[in-house]
Amino acid sequence: MKKALLAAALMSAGVVAHAQSSVTLYGRLDAGVAYMNGVGAGSGANGQATHGTSQVQLESGYWGTSLWGMKGVEDLGGGNKALFQLEGSFSTATGAGPGNGGLFNRWATVGMSNDNYGTLLLGRELMIVNGIWDFDPFGQSNWSSASMVRGRNWPQSSNNISYQSPKFYGFDVYGQYSFSNATNWNGNGTTSQGRQNGIQLTYTNSLFQVRGIYDEIRNPANGTLGGTYDQTNADNASQGVFAYSRDYMAMVNVFLGPFKVQGGYEAVRSSGMTGLAIGQPSTLDHEWGGVTWQATPAAALIAAVYHVNANNGGGNATLYTIGGSYNLSKRTLLDLQVATVQNSKSANFGLNANNYGDSAATGNPLAGHSQTGVYAGIQHSF
Repeated sequence: MKKALLAAALMSAGVVAHAQSSVTLYGRLDAGVAYMNGVGAGSGANGQATHGTSQVQLESGYWGTSLWGMKGVEDLGGGNKALFQLEGSFSTATGAGPGNGGLFNRWATVGMSNDNYGTLLLGRELMIVNGIWDFDPFGQSNWSSASMVRGRNWPQSSNNISYQSPKFYGFDVYGQYSFSNATNWNGNGTTSQGRQNGIQLTYTNSLFQVRGIYDEIRNPANGTLGGTYDQTNADNASQGVFAYSRDYMAMVNVFLGPFKVQGGYEAVRSSGMTGLAIGQPSTLDHEWGGVTWQATPAAALIAAVYHVNANNGGGNATLYTIGGSYNLSKRTLLDLQVATVQNSKSANFGLNANNYGDSAATGNPLAGHSQTGVYAGIQHSF
């Protein structure tokens, strides 16, 4: 009898423990067909550069990154919880994973949360500047805010300690600090990442939401906010302000029934850069605005404009785009986007967040030329 009671007690304890812990597998698959013109710089018969070519491709992640992951929580009692999250990206078009970014290139965190004091995490995360997502009319799709800063506002970050506060009277604070793990605090070429850090302050109510973000990403080679442009190395061409810099953002959402109006300003600043040629900027000023109309519970229409000014002869560019989505169910949607980038005489920004330059490898248009594209796809979440 005693053995039976003991077994029943152990089984009950197991049920309670199971009820207090959970692991969730989740993911998103995004794929579609994209057409773009003015892709890359070609060479004509007379040796003069031509305005590239057009292409049609099956692409993954244009409307949202294809990803999969798992997250778990264990209730420790007293409002305390232990947390973990693992998340990696992949290509729906090819099945390829993130390569050198690691299996869980987006999230690999463990930490704790408290109902009254917030959440503390350690590990790899999306960089804090990804907080632009909530204020970008196209949610950082492939043709949106990242295009005008060549991907500066969507990186990942390793060696993190982050803190998310609870909401106090509509306010919440998020902070992130990423160690270089080098023998020099900011980075000295001995590790693959320089020091990174940032802070985000958000205020939300039923009528509007505002957010400010500051962050800095330092060059792992020397710990500076910039570094040296290598004019002969195409793989190094995105360094400088597009990769290692300080970023300041002020953004707003306004909720007007079925309409959401969004806008923002982003100032990207580098320092200590050497080897700059004319057209290679050290500062960027980026503004955007757009509106989303939730026409029906299933259908949304979006229109937005993004503009950037680059110093040192980098010129300016404007991205005009319209699109929308239609939800076939809670987990599956169809999406469509049409976009064009208009460059000033010395600018060569493309629809995609490509590296600096106009070689065929970048996919950018020639300086002063435009680039136009159409994308239609499907996305399923689980």
